[in-house]
Amino acid sequence: MLTALEYTQVPADEHSFRLEIRAFLNEALKDVPSHVRARSWMGSDESFSRKLAARGWLGLTIPKEYGGSGKGFFPRFVLSEELLASGAPVAAHWIADRQSGPLILRYGTDAQRNFYIPRICRGEAFFCIGMSEPNSGSDLASIRTRATRNDQGWLLNGSKIWTTNAQHCQYMIALVRTSGESSDRQKGLSQLIVDLSLPGVTVRPIVDMAGDAHFNEVFFDNVQLSSDALVGSEGQGWEQVNAELAFERSGPERIYSSIALLECWIKLLRDQSIQDEASLALLGSLIAEMAVLRALSLAVTQKLVDGESPATDASVVKDYGTDYEQKLIRQIGAWIGSRPDVVIPADMLQTLAYLEQMCATFTLRGGTREILRGIIARGLGLR
Repeated sequence: MLTALEYTQVPADEHSFRLEIRAFLNEALKDVPSHVRARSWMGSDESFSRKLAARGWLGLTIPKEYGGSGKGFFPRFVLSEELLASGAPVAAHWIADRQSGPLILRYGTDAQRNFYIPRICRGEAFFCIGMSEPNSGSDLASIRTRATRNDQGWLLNGSKIWTTNAQHCQYMIALVRTSGESSDRQKGLSQLIVDLSLPGVTVRPIVDMAGDAHFNEVFFDNVQLSSDALVGSEGQGWEQVNAELAFERSGPERIYSSIALLECWIKLLRDQSIQDEASLALLGSLIAEMAVLRALSLAVTQKLVDGESPATDASVVKDYGTDYEQKLIRQIGAWIGSRPDVVIPADMLQTLAYLEQMCATFTLRGGTREILRGIIARGLGLR
């Protein structure tokens, strides 16, 4: 006998929290144009991040003893969704709040938890992640950056690339080789916390096609780290970083990168009373697909609530979600191109121009399609 499918939904008691967030964002972002909102989680604004911290909105899932709010994963989903849907500038705190804090909470020492996590929750410590390296592509296991033990702790040499927001961060959690050679692949990898103000650290921004610089190269030249820089166990970095990437891929941010353009287009349809069948069909298909993606993302959140690993499910959402974000841009761009008689507002054209330049990165950041599909295949027992 067939039974009705049960869809994960945000608990009803989170509705008042959503309204509180929305009221705050409507006021804070009321004068921000759409082409700026389109940058959202690439937009860094430390003062905005600290306003969230002052409201207790950083570290929502972190226990109160470390300065967090001790709430669950659904409140964090609601907050993330509202921030991204509104186009809030979240890059300053995003990585620290989403993955560095939870990683330190899970694997760090008591001293690391007590030092770093309260600062993350107060918006005083921003983190970047050091994974990708030059000439390695998506082959994360080929890492050559090396940390060698000495009398003072660890001596770090090497480089990282495509490090998001490093120029605005105080710390990096870096995946480095502490034993063996790059041919040893996953063996001998460890995670270290790097203070980016230390001598020997050089951060060099990479300017992208849109004129922004959120990616960076980071170089380590005989950087001396203390012995307590190691996160978790030496040699267990591969396992730890995969747990960290599950946090990165499990949220709603793989759905809303293009939402500023969608909102511009919906406003255009309303303002100019455009109701032809083709336009409404396209609008319906884009909204329906977003609803499916949101449901999948909520199902991943439920796994986190249940204490299960969301690695495979999160990879599905990330792969599907970033494909949708790119498709939305292409289809709305094609709609504009087919309607030369429609007057397009300048802000919408700027939003489209920015997203057309940046959308190629959507399927790179957080894991390429090929990497994600390998994870999915392993999760399904196909390889």
